[in-house]
Amino acid sequence: MEFGDVLPLDAARLRKLSVNGGRLIDLIDTDHAFLMELAAVGSITFRQREHLVNLVQYHERNEKLLEFLTRRSVGDFENFIKVLSKHQQAHLACLLAAGGG
Repeated sequence: MEFGDVLPLDAARLRKLSVNGGRLIDLIDTDHAFLMELAAVGSITFRQREHLVNLVQYHERNEKLLEFLTRRSVGDFENFIKVLSKHQQAHLACLLAAGGG
């Protein structure tokens, strides 16, 4: 684990989540495979994954996912972007990448 992995999200990353949150809530497909991979790479905990899976409405699931991410580390956030770019439309990850948002 690198030092940056344990740092809480900084203001720039939190702002990206805030500014792009509406689009992400509308567009992220939080299917079971996506959530499982997020838990496997540590972007969310397995307990958080279970909570998300049990939410029926996808908007509610996506809102809660973004809320969980605000309380995770920089490393967890970067892993989320990697998984997002792998499973979702490429422009969604670009919204949160270093130059995006």
